[in-house]
Amino acid sequence: MTTAINTCTTTPVRVIPMLVLLLNLFLLIDVTSFSFVKASTSSSSTSSSGSIGSGIGLNIDISSPKYERVLNIRHGGSVNLESPSATVAVSSASASGNNNGTTSSTAYEYILPEEATSAPSGLDADTDVVGVSKGAGVNISSPVLGGEPELEFTEQQVTKKQKKLKVLFLSADTGGGHRASAQSLGSQLLKHYPDTEFELADLWTPTNVYPYATLVKSYKHLSAHPRQWRLLYYLSNTKWYEKITDVHSSITCYDKIEKHIESLDPDIVISVHPTMNYVPEKAVRNIGQKKGKYIPFFTVVTDFGSGHCTWFQGRTVDMIYVASQRIMKLAKRRGKFDHDKLVMSGLPIREDFAVQAKAMGDRSSLGGKGYRQVMKSKLGLDPHKKTVLVMGGGEGVGSLGQIAEKLREKLANSGVDATILVVCGRNEKLKDDLNGRDWGAEPMAVGRIKKRAKLRQLAKRILRKKVSLEEKAPSEIGNSGKGEVDVIGLGFITNMAEFMVAADVLVSKAGPGTIAEAASLGLPVMITSFLPGQEAGNVDIVLDGGFGAFKKKPHQIADVVTSWMGDEDKLDEMSRRSSEVGNPQAASEIMEDIIRISLEKINKFDS
Repeated sequence: MTTAINTCTTTPVRVIPMLVLLLNLFLLIDVTSFSFVKASTSSSSTSSSGSIGSGIGLNIDISSPKYERVLNIRHGGSVNLESPSATVAVSSASASGNNNGTTSSTAYEYILPEEATSAPSGLDADTDVVGVSKGAGVNISSPVLGGEPELEFTEQQVTKKQKKLKVLFLSADTGGGHRASAQSLGSQLLKHYPDTEFELADLWTPTNVYPYATLVKSYKHLSAHPRQWRLLYYLSNTKWYEKITDVHSSITCYDKIEKHIESLDPDIVISVHPTMNYVPEKAVRNIGQKKGKYIPFFTVVTDFGSGHCTWFQGRTVDMIYVASQRIMKLAKRRGKFDHDKLVMSGLPIREDFAVQAKAMGDRSSLGGKGYRQVMKSKLGLDPHKKTVLVMGGGEGVGSLGQIAEKLREKLANSGVDATILVVCGRNEKLKDDLNGRDWGAEPMAVGRIKKRAKLRQLAKRILRKKVSLEEKAPSEIGNSGKGEVDVIGLGFITNMAEFMVAADVLVSKAGPGTIAEAASLGLPVMITSFLPGQEAGNVDIVLDGGFGAFKKKPHQIADVVTSWMGDEDKLDEMSRRSSEVGNPQAASEIMEDIIRISLEKINKFDS
C-alpha cells in the first residue's frame, strides 16, 4: 500500500505545523535502527511488512523492547533511533526533488506523551508499528520529497535487554579458597553480563554473637593445630550437633542476618561457604516475601573431595553446584533437598587457568611441551631443565625449606637438571633465606631455616655417634652427582597459572582450590599435608585419579618426585589423568547457569 503526500501551498496556516510534524515523524525518516514493541505476544522470530500513512499517530509503549523494526523508505533513507531521552528531536535536513523542485529545512521538537499507552486507531497490531520504547531519542533526517513515498517495515526479533541485577556472594575468610571462588564467579558474572554487579559479604562476624563472630579468628588458630581441628570438625559434622547449631544460631543471629542481607538489597544470593546456608537461606526467603519478589538462592560447594554437612542444609535452595562425584554422593546422603537440584560442575577457579589451558592444549603433546618451554623462558627459567613448584599456601606454611633441601639433594644425586620454585607467599624470611643461601657450600640436611630442626639433627649425631649419608654436606653429595639444580624463593605471586604451566610437578598441601587449578592444566601433584576431615577427601581425589601421590616426610617426597622426573612416560600419563579431573571453564559454566535459572524464576514470579 502506498500513501501519497499532498504538499499543496493553499492549506490553511493553522494546519501547516501539524502536517509538517506528521511528515517529519512518519515519512521524512533516515533510519538504521529503531526499537519497537510488537502488539502481539508471540516470541518467535517473524518478518512482516506494511505501509503507514501520515494520519496515524504515535503510541508509547513503556515496556522493554522485544522486537526491532528497520524502517526502509522506498525513495531512499535510513533510520537511527537509539539514545535514551525523554524528548524526541525531529529535524528535517535538505529536502529536494519535491513537486516544486525546491529545498527546505525545518526543525521541530516533539515531547512524546508517556501517558499514551493505547494503539492509535487504524493501525494493524500484527503488522504495523505499535509504538516506540519510552524515552527513545530520535534523530530524523528527511529523504527525498515528492512522488508517492512508501514506508516498508521489516521485523526481526532481538535479545531482550536484561534488568541490571545485583548478586550477593556469602563467604568468610576461613582460608583463601572461598574468597577466590567468589571472585572467580564474580569476574565471570561481569564478563558475561556487564550490566550486573556483585558484592561479597561475611554475615557472621558483624553479629557479634559468640561463637559465630569469631569464625575467622578460630579458623586461623585451628588450622595451625590439626589435632584440635580434627576433633571439632568431626564433632560438628554430626546430625545432632547440626540441629543444635541450627536452633541456637536462628535464635541468636537470625534477625541480625536478615537485616544485613536486606540492607544489601540483592537480586540473587550465592553461598560459597558451608556456614552460609541454613540461616541465610531462611532470611532470603523471608525478605523475598516481604518485598513481593523472588530472590534465587544458590550454593556453590568449594570443597573438592570432602564436605561438611552444613553445605547441604538448604531445603529450598534453587541449585547446588559440586566439584566431584564424591561430593555429589555426600550431598545426596546428607541433603534435604530434591536431588535434581544437584549439578556436577567442577570447582570454580580463576579465568587465568582457562586461558592458559586453552593456549597450551594437551600438556603431554608436542605442542603442549613446546608451549611450556616458551612459558619457562618468559618466566626467566631454563627451558631445558625440569621444574618443581613447591607451595604451602598464602602464608608459606609447612616444612617448605626442608622439602626444598631434600629435593635439591636427591635431584642432584640422580643427575637431574632442575629448577625448584618455592612459593613462600607472605613469608619474606623464608624467601630471603632460600635466595640468600649458597646451595653449593652449606649443609643441606641440617635445617638452617628452623633452628629446632638443626638441634634435632645434632642430637641424633651425638646419640648415634655416626653421621648418616643424609647429613653430609653438599660438597660430599651434590658435587659427585651430575645434576645442576637451582632453588628460587618466590613471594606472593599473581600469575600462578603461568607457573603451573611451566612446572612439571606440583608439591603442595591438599587445598581444594590448588588441586583444582593443577588439574585444570593437567599438572601431576605430590601432596605433603592436609587438614583432617575437610581436606582428607582431596587426597583421595589425587590418588584415585591417578595423577599424584601423598608423602609426609621431606626425604620421601624427594624420592618419589625424583623418580617421576626420570620417567617421561609416567609424567605424561599422570598429566592426562589430571586433565580428566579438571574443568578450567567451571566458573563460567556455573555463572551462566545461575543467571539463566534466576531470570527464568524471577520472570515467572513477576508474571
